[in-house]
Amino acid sequence: MSHPIHILLAEDEEIIAIIIQDLLGAQGYQVTTCNDGLAAWNQLQAAPKTYDVVLLDRGLPGLDGMEVLRRIKAEPALAHIPVIMETAQGDQDSIREGLSQGAYYYLTKPFQPDVMVAVVKAALQQGQELREMVDSVRRSERPLALMYNGAFRFRDLEESRLLANYLARTCPEPGRAIQGLQELLINAVEHGNLGISYEEKGDLVLQGTWQDEVQRRLHLPEYCERYVEVRFERGDESLRFTIQDQGEGFAWTDYLEFSPDRAFDLHGRGIAMASKLSLDKVEYQGQGNVVVATVNLLN
Repeated sequence: MSHPIHILLAEDEEIIAIIIQDLLGAQGYQVTTCNDGLAAWNQLQAAPKTYDVVLLDRGLPGLDGMEVLRRIKAEPALAHIPVIMETAQGDQDSIREGLSQGAYYYLTKPFQPDVMVAVVKAALQQGQELREMVDSVRRSERPLALMYNGAFRFRDLEESRLLANYLARTCPEPGRAIQGLQELLINAVEHGNLGISYEEKGDLVLQGTWQDEVQRRLHLPEYCERYVEVRFERGDESLRFTIQDQGEGFAWTDYLEFSPDRAFDLHGRGIAMASKLSLDKVEYQGQGNVVVATVNLLN
């Protein structure tokens, strides 16, 4: 990011707020603090383009953290901002509710300073990638709104991102659709064709070798000729994207919902995000190597 990183911290416990502000300030981040939910919401409304991340306590006075989160995700000018929720690890219902509303990052109390900094950095990276995707789509013309059907094949992650960008332009809200399409296309490559399991990806991400392993497997004899096929169809009321990989499938039912058990993992929310927040319907078929995504056309 070329501009100074600005974080809004909504925390009503003064000592905790001071500690967090000092830790993030040491990273070079600018931190604005609020001690209740209504003040945080007013601050966001007053400066919607200012903040790169919101760090939000669940139990705020005024408006509680969950209500502030709902308002953020319902406001188009703010919905792109990553929200990190502070919560107790055993509070499964709150975690589930927060995930369903779009809080992809969690910190548990009491938190470890190095973990907090790592989570903030992950949220910043996710926010930057989303902004770049949305900006790319917005800058492009949309002749694809005239396309009624098409078929595509691709192999790797770079091609999946290019194709997601391209297909999103067929949608009435490209900025909403692009992240969900990209998540499904990437999943078809890494978990489908290349057979990288959920546990393996978690280890690879922690080790910083995920991209290297993807490239390695793309060149192995058992994977090098596999591709993902995407079919696009425009109907009277919706767009239909059928994505088919050449893998053996996976237990997709576990990933269509936001799970509190995976809330503290560094990955694993993409399919649920696509299903709940980005696309209007996501339906896996058979053994899980075919997924149909639907985007409704606006009246």
